[in-house]
Amino acid sequence: MAKCTRINAAFLLLCWLICFSGFGFVQRVSALGINYGQLGDNLLQPQQVVSLLRFNNITKARIFDTNPQILTAFANSDIQLIVTVENTMLSQLSNPQAAIQWVTTRIKPYLPATKITDIMIGNELDAADLLASLVPAMSSVQKALSQLGLDSHIKVSSPFSYGVMGESYPPSAASFKSDVSDIMSQVLQFLSSTKSPFWINAYPYFAYKGNSKEIPLDYVLFSNDGSSAGVTDPSSNLHYDNLLYAQVDAVIYATKALGFDDIEVKVGETGWPSKGDDDELGASLENAAIYNGNLLKRQLANEGTPLQPTLDVYVFALFNENKKHGPTSERNFGLFQPDGTVVYNVGLTGYSSAKNPAPNSTDAPTPTPSEPPSSDTNLTDPPTATQTPSEPPSSDTDSIEPSSPPTPTLSEPPTSDANSTNALSPPTPSLSEPPTSSLPEIPMTYSSGVKTATTMGRWTKWIIIFSVLIIIFLGAIVWYCCSHSN
Repeated sequence: MAKCTRINAAFLLLCWLICFSGFGFVQRVSALGINYGQLGDNLLQPQQVVSLLRFNNITKARIFDTNPQILTAFANSDIQLIVTVENTMLSQLSNPQAAIQWVTTRIKPYLPATKITDIMIGNELDAADLLASLVPAMSSVQKALSQLGLDSHIKVSSPFSYGVMGESYPPSAASFKSDVSDIMSQVLQFLSSTKSPFWINAYPYFAYKGNSKEIPLDYVLFSNDGSSAGVTDPSSNLHYDNLLYAQVDAVIYATKALGFDDIEVKVGETGWPSKGDDDELGASLENAAIYNGNLLKRQLANEGTPLQPTLDVYVFALFNENKKHGPTSERNFGLFQPDGTVVYNVGLTGYSSAKNPAPNSTDAPTPTPSEPPSSDTNLTDPPTATQTPSEPPSSDTDSIEPSSPPTPTLSEPPTSDANSTNALSPPTPSLSEPPTSSLPEIPMTYSSGVKTATTMGRWTKWIIIFSVLIIIFLGAIVWYCCSHSN
């Protein structure tokens, strides 16, 4: 009997090792989210986008509307999806009856096949009339979800531009702007009562572009990992080796300053443009590859900020979108070209481009500022634009200034018919059919010097099947040994 007990213990240990070594890498990749914008007239069809995400083991995405073709295409894909209420609909959804009708027609028909996890009410609101409608619309949609029995699965929130921040350095002294403080208190009260996160869109690129002489490029590109370089908060004594984490913690401290200690902060958008106009400092292929590559490595390691143990991040964006207004950078935030080929490789070794060779851990691209940071910058002193761009970000992409963050236009419909939200019952794409265009198979290796995490696109399911077969085989051995132990 003792022998049988030892065998059982060994069997359980082997099962544990198989599960956590075989399945764990898929869970690590799922930490990353991606923003799927649709402001292009040459983008892949939604079903092809699903294939692209699944090949890459990206299991979280956000769209900027409730496009029925996209919601249908994501059915049974196992990809968690965040949807958005367009800014123009906020006042309408402040009416509880309208909110129930909206949830009934735009959300409920696609559940549970499509994994809708969050509803964003508007995007980067700043106009007084829109902000006034925000909390009533959030409350109405939340009540509608509750009445329809969907509130336990879907969170309601709203993403804000970093322009809502007033003081941001040091992070421990951060606060929201005085003109939005009252609205923020109402929003935070709602989020606290529903246990929903606060979403912030944070772009270190714009801070660097606005003040490159004070902000070192390595600090914004996550290139100080493992070194003492960076900024130390003189009050909290927390050390920041990158700007994004300092931005996030500043938001956390700002929520605490309003009396809310229990709200998780997540990053709804962040990214770096691979191309820009002559006056768009730092916008380059090399810098974009470094920023997003280093961010991906930290996400794979489940790294949080000094103040928050974990951090959910959604990268902007999936595609370069040719119908976005504004400077050249606005159309070049994508990891992929509209046809699904990579703009640059952030560690996905299965993708390559003859035009843009993939960087790797031994031949990493060199940061390319248009002008070097000041050599006498004291990293222990507060950079003057540590968190805030020189101009407040604008949520109106029709009139984007060079310093505003990339924001898909919610008030202007995309030109393609595929983005229409009027049809509620579009033809259902076949999930078993391959995309009409040939998408490459994507084995992926993310290298971080000390630690490497590897995922293998289409081989994942075979690894899982093989692991299950091993467990069954070991179970049979345990049964045989125990039955003959006497």
